[in-house]
Amino acid sequence: MFHQLRVGAVERITDDAVAVTFDVPHALRETFRHVPGQHLNVRYQAAGGEEIRRSYSLCSPAVAAPDPPVLRVGIRLVDGGTFSTYALEELAVGDRVEAMAPSGRFTLEPRPGLFAAVVGGSGITPVLSIAATLLAREPLARFCLVRGDRTVASTMFLDEVADLKDRYPDRFHLVTALSREEQTAGLPAGRLDQERLASLLPALLPVPDVAGWFLCGPYGLVRGARGALRALHVDRGRIHQEIFHVADATPPAAGTTAPDAAPTGGAPGFEVPAAATLTATLHGRSGSWPVENGDSLLETVLRRRTDAPYACKGGVCGTCRAFLVRGEVRMDRNYALEPEETEAGFVLACQSHPLTPEVAIDFDR
Repeated sequence: MFHQLRVGAVERITDDAVAVTFDVPHALRETFRHVPGQHLNVRYQAAGGEEIRRSYSLCSPAVAAPDPPVLRVGIRLVDGGTFSTYALEELAVGDRVEAMAPSGRFTLEPRPGLFAAVVGGSGITPVLSIAATLLAREPLARFCLVRGDRTVASTMFLDEVADLKDRYPDRFHLVTALSREEQTAGLPAGRLDQERLASLLPALLPVPDVAGWFLCGPYGLVRGARGALRALHVDRGRIHQEIFHVADATPPAAGTTAPDAAPTGGAPGFEVPAAATLTATLHGRSGSWPVENGDSLLETVLRRRTDAPYACKGGVCGTCRAFLVRGEVRMDRNYALEPEETEAGFVLACQSHPLTPEVAIDFDR
């Protein structure tokens, strides 16, 4: 369900990025109280009446009741991006934007221990919320942030990260690598690729002692960081990832459930059925409909239920996550679900196509 939120502030934080803060009405405070690392799905009517949905991570610390929640997101301009262009060029204080309640599983509930993140570009956004909330609430927690950016001028949330460094000098460790600019101190210029991270991370912190790794940013960086951690024998259950951009990635072959995972779609030998029926449960109501013209499961549901959850339709945000109750499906792409989720039976409806005559999914699980 979407709710109208008033824009309370729009701050230019780099030449191509803004931070937008939304005011939360008193009646919606509990609806919009977020867990650190979650995101907002927003909806916008573009010129001509086209409905645009986008997902933006919350950078603000999570606030416990009875204090009002603070909803602040970071938006970087994307080439040709309808909503990001609108946010940077037109969005103003007092405007109304429709948003769903915070969602997402790239989260960390504060607890004692050592945690670390590897982020690139706008991937700092959810990690800023995670680190700020953790350090404020848990005095026995430590956090190491390794971030990569192009230049100092293009780095989002410089002041907020510097504030964490000043506030928690003994518990917050920051390492920055710039790919297009030399620094007077710190790492030499260059990308944070798998080879570099595999040698850098053990020199920064005791890798086996890290309770949780949070990887966020472009596909190439996240995949490289994950590969480095696996080479360092980090258990995959301690690695959490959220991918923001996949334009530089070649889509996985049909049938794979993740860019770096083995196929788990249907059993070998399955052929796409000539006709298939989808049964979907959403908000406690179920319906059955034919899957037409090679449509995805999400497209099939949207023809009858406009309240079906989605944002990116590209296999990135995870908003359309559903539990596969019956049947077999093929996922074209998956950049959102963890291996544990696909093994448990969850799929991305926007990327899933039936491999059996009958398929049933449940969005409510």
